[in-house]
Amino acid sequence: MAKKTPVLFPKTEAILREFGENIRLARLRRNVTAKLTAERAGISVVTLAKIEKGSPAVSLGNYMQVLVTLGLEKDILQVAADDELGRKLQDLGLKVRARASKRYGK
Repeated sequence: MAKKTPVLFPKTEAILREFGENIRLARLRRNVTAKLTAERAGISVVTLAKIEKGSPAVSLGNYMQVLVTLGLEKDILQVAADDELGRKLQDLGLKVRARASKRYGK
């Protein structure tokens, strides 16, 4: 059974391509070959090439293995770390009380 490649919006595809390119540039800055990176990540060179092109068909786990190999695994924690829009939406949903609740047993 063939894998299904997710259909993405063009803007999303561009972001994924940039992510892959950033991974490729990080590998090149470290002067590590594609073959060695793939071996260390436990993936094929073909899969690494797909990652560096930003393929949506490659699992997030494989992307993570490459990030670990390059020492960049903590960078993934920056995703949604400062969710400004989410906080604003959450604040809009908070109920504002007209007055404080009564205290019993005072």
